[in-house]
Amino acid sequence: MDSQHPPSPDSEQQTTSRKRRGIGRIGWAVLGTVFFGSLLLIGILPRLSQRSELQAAVKEASTIPSVDVITPRRAAATTNLELPGSVVPLNQTTIYARSTGYLRRWYADIGDRVRAGQLLAEIDSPDTDQQVLQAKAELAQAQANILQSRASLAKSVSDLKQARANLLIARQSWERWQVLVKQGAVPQQDADTKYATYQANLASVEAAQNTVNSDSANVKAAQASAYASQANFQRNTVLQSYKKVTAPFSGIITARNVNTGVLITAGSGNSNTSSSTSNTSLYTIAAYDTLDVNVNVPQSSSGILETGQTAQITVRELPQRVFRGKVVRTSNAIDPNTRTLLTQLEIQNSDGVLRPGMYASVKFAINRTNAPFVIPDSALVVNAGGTQVATITKDQTVHYQKVAVGRDYGTEVEITSGLTGNESLIATPTVDETEGLRVQPIAQTK
Repeated sequence: MDSQHPPSPDSEQQTTSRKRRGIGRIGWAVLGTVFFGSLLLIGILPRLSQRSELQAAVKEASTIPSVDVITPRRAAATTNLELPGSVVPLNQTTIYARSTGYLRRWYADIGDRVRAGQLLAEIDSPDTDQQVLQAKAELAQAQANILQSRASLAKSVSDLKQARANLLIARQSWERWQVLVKQGAVPQQDADTKYATYQANLASVEAAQNTVNSDSANVKAAQASAYASQANFQRNTVLQSYKKVTAPFSGIITARNVNTGVLITAGSGNSNTSSSTSNTSLYTIAAYDTLDVNVNVPQSSSGILETGQTAQITVRELPQRVFRGKVVRTSNAIDPNTRTLLTQLEIQNSDGVLRPGMYASVKFAINRTNAPFVIPDSALVVNAGGTQVATITKDQTVHYQKVAVGRDYGTEVEITSGLTGNESLIATPTVDETEGLRVQPIAQTK
């Protein structure tokens, strides 16, 4: 017996509902799959494209060399120029003997500080003393000759006056006798006698005048001789004064070349204290209150120094002291052997701590209206083309630019011409960076 029953309408409805529900779930799944697939395609494809482009760029970049680049910087408007110098005395001289004789005594030795006019040594010079006495006697004789000549001149003048008086009387007598002759009171012979007397007195006047002229000339000659004797006496007196050797100015004795008893010849000293061999000086004296510092300024910097410019001066032995010097003069010519300009600075040394011959360091403060550029010395290329730097052009290729180098600071150098300041320079160019090579610049971090 069959136990199955035919399906009821309710069961068929449930079956149809289940089928529709299954179909709906599948559709929604398919739609979701399509939607998410579209999103994946939209996001992945551009990334894949970018990745391929990046890989191509990396591949291309791997074939272009990379270089570190720098930009030149402007140097400071004020810079220091430090140069070696030598301390020299402003006034230094050697002292010579002007009187011949034996050195009686010396009063100053090396290292002694002396004043102007201070007695340094005495020379025993009997010959000079005798010459002074002789010149004095000659002067006295010349002065006596002047007195004698003047006395003779006075007598001659008196005789001339007497002769002129006699001439006047003789002339008047002759003129009277001429009148008497015309009147017939006296004979002509008496008148002729008066005329002869007149002529004799006229000759006496002329002779007396000549005597006066001669005596006047003798007086002038005696005066000239006295002047010569006076000059000779003064000359020998001055030479006698040179027996005492004095300091020409205040300073310090730096050398003594004589000793007691040494024979001194005028115009020379003694080179050996134990012999009489002549030399050129007795003493050497140097003034210490004001000193000069000689500096050899390089030709490249000679144009920026001016007279009156100040500088700081230091010496190694006095590390805590800074002296101020002033440029007072230059040689105004470049030494062709060293290509430097000799410059002298004046420095006050009232306390005497500085000594001539010291090595000094002179620092000038230089103001520059157009300061140069500064680059590392590693950026320079020196070859047959001159001094150059490797620049990077706008199309990232290498171009070598000629430059002029100024001061060298060791790790950096100044560039005085050839750069504008906007260039990109290869920090350390090598032989591989040839002209026109395409490179990849990388800014160097400080």
